[in-house]
Amino acid sequence: MITTKPTLFTAIDKLINSLNVDSITEERKITLQPLVDYIQTKVNNQQEIRLNLICTHNSRRSHLSQIWAQTAAHHFNIKNVFCYSGGTEATAMFPMVAKTLTNQGFQIKALSEASNPIYSVKYSENEHPIICFSKTFDDSFNPQAEFAAIMTCSNADVGCPFIAGAEKRIPITFEDPKAFDNTPQQAEKYEERSLQIATEMFYVFSKITL
Repeated sequence: MITTKPTLFTAIDKLINSLNVDSITEERKITLQPLVDYIQTKVNNQQEIRLNLICTHNSRRSHLSQIWAQTAAHHFNIKNVFCYSGGTEATAMFPMVAKTLTNQGFQIKALSEASNPIYSVKYSENEHPIICFSKTFDDSFNPQAEFAAIMTCSNADVGCPFIAGAEKRIPITFEDPKAFDNTPQQAEKYEERSLQIATEMFYVFSKITL
């Protein structure tokens, strides 16, 4: 059987080839290892892999993590990976997230213009878009069982002592770029956080043996 290499948009492909996984500290690799183990177990058992990336407002870090995890799974040709995101409360995906990802090569389209817009996010011409909007982690749009809850912020990790339906709870927290909103460093810091998350998600999926 002939298998073709998964294709990403050229700009994303170029960006991921520039990622430096050697920049990830040994301490951070220990933090990421439970996610590697969870995904590998699912692959070994030929089971679907559902990841729910969770932060407080489902506005920044959880969306970046959802999008980069799904993109990394595609890049490494790991099938049956379904990435979601949620918060302890629903707000909206922050516009700077969409702008940052657009600058990094994603095709993003607003499907609604409400106070909590729905976006389609494409990383490849022929792949189903990622649907992004702010929602609580237990929203009916998200899986209700047989998933890993990935806590991307410390506030959500502390504020959610129990995630119903989760098979595994894995804290992988990131600093919030919100701290730089309305400052001259805003664009730089969002890009920096996106690249950190991309690097770590690509490290995780690079460790999976098919």
